[in-house]
Amino acid sequence: MVSEFEKPRESPSLHSVTQVELGDCGSSSTVGQSRYQRWARSIKNLETRGIEPVPPEDRQKPTASDTFHMLLIWFSMGMAVNHMVVGSIGTLVMRLNFTDAALCAVFGNLVGGLAVGYMSTWGPRSGNRTLIVTRYFMGYYPNKVCCSLNVLTNLGYGMINAMVGGQILSKLSGGSVSVIVGIIIVALGSGIMATFGMRIFHIYERFAWFPQLLTFCVLAGSAIPQFDLHTKSLGSSDEINAKRLGFFSLCMSTALSWAPSAADYYVYYPSTIRPWKTWSVTTIGGCGAMMISLLLGVGLGTGVANSVKWQALYDGTPGSLLMAGYDRLGVFGKICAFINVLTVISNNAPGSYSMAMNFQMLGDIWLKIPRPIFTIASTVVYAACAIGGRNFLYQIFKNFLPLIGYWIIIWFTIAVEEDVLFNRCQGYDWTIWNDWRKLPVGVAAGVSFLIGWAGAIVGMDQIYYTGPIANAITGGCDLGIWLGLGFTAISFPALRLLELQMLGR
Repeated sequence: MVSEFEKPRESPSLHSVTQVELGDCGSSSTVGQSRYQRWARSIKNLETRGIEPVPPEDRQKPTASDTFHMLLIWFSMGMAVNHMVVGSIGTLVMRLNFTDAALCAVFGNLVGGLAVGYMSTWGPRSGNRTLIVTRYFMGYYPNKVCCSLNVLTNLGYGMINAMVGGQILSKLSGGSVSVIVGIIIVALGSGIMATFGMRIFHIYERFAWFPQLLTFCVLAGSAIPQFDLHTKSLGSSDEINAKRLGFFSLCMSTALSWAPSAADYYVYYPSTIRPWKTWSVTTIGGCGAMMISLLLGVGLGTGVANSVKWQALYDGTPGSLLMAGYDRLGVFGKICAFINVLTVISNNAPGSYSMAMNFQMLGDIWLKIPRPIFTIASTVVYAACAIGGRNFLYQIFKNFLPLIGYWIIIWFTIAVEEDVLFNRCQGYDWTIWNDWRKLPVGVAAGVSFLIGWAGAIVGMDQIYYTGPIANAITGGCDLGIWLGLGFTAISFPALRLLELQMLGR
């Protein structure tokens, strides 16, 4: 069971906590950390383990329900209101019809979800966090760039999630709770869960999906009669095709954003779990939940154009869009909307948890700082950013998500090619995770990463910049994620072969 993460090996008690969870941080422990760990022992269920690998003997015992718990974790994280906001962009902002937007949402999400599923398999296999594993693919130093980018990614998502939750709370209260106060409430809830770590996280995510699914079913029943399923997409044929590809890429980027953290939530699972099982349940759980949220968002977006009452209720914010969907239900609808705010926390806390780990991956000096310090600091930062950007949520969504997709698809391409083309039959020595002298040098990965970014830049079509290739397409089309993938996929194998011949690792 999930709670077995905290069991001592000699005791079956549900509420026990392993010695490793409460104090053993491995060889990189410092005097400062030891003091912190001694203090942390007085706080029940507070996790103090950092980025050190979890050895097989400290993981939970294999059970028949392992894969089911994996499914529930991703089902809870994926079924969130912020994904509903992404779905509404297709119909509200890009003016696609329901069919076009729904198909792009489903298949874009599935492609991104397969990548997340692949990266999640490394958690049980290695006992390492995702961006520790990719040190074996990118090298010690180039991988630090990805850690920094993932910190920015999670800060951005934390900001967006806090804004969504804050707007919903403000709408629920009729304005008596300001958006700013709502943002602070959501940030605090996410920060507390992320600070306590894996035990609280797994317990919460194990059950959070059920009320979320119930309220989404209620929302569907209330709102579907107002969905517009017949209006055509706006624009010429070329413009519509460009918007289809753009929305497909946006939905794929939404799913891809989980890839750099996917293995983090499985490090306490036994290595005996087959990779194909981990891959399957992660993809099914995450994609299934996100598809429900995305499709509801797509439908709600069409309802604004179809219903005069919804047009009056909608003020350009996701909170008003959600409340329009619940409008027929009165007080019960408000209760459901409040439960939806909890979905924001279940979606936001895992990113906050992984972000603190990414800080510690930047170097040994960062390991001297206890993980909760990073969690608290990052929560303050993204809450402050959310307060400043609370009136520009849709613009931030539309412009921020593609940038995430650019760097993640480049990083993911390098990881897959290194594993499949160069390490498939060799295996990995997980004991050298922090030894830059034995890990790949990373010259090939670093150069390929820059080449991939060059491809993304010449193909991007954003409000702040349009690349020459995107500009050559009538009506414009964001090709950044695809050119980034192509440039990286072509350049990395040749550069890696050269690196191996010249440097030997």
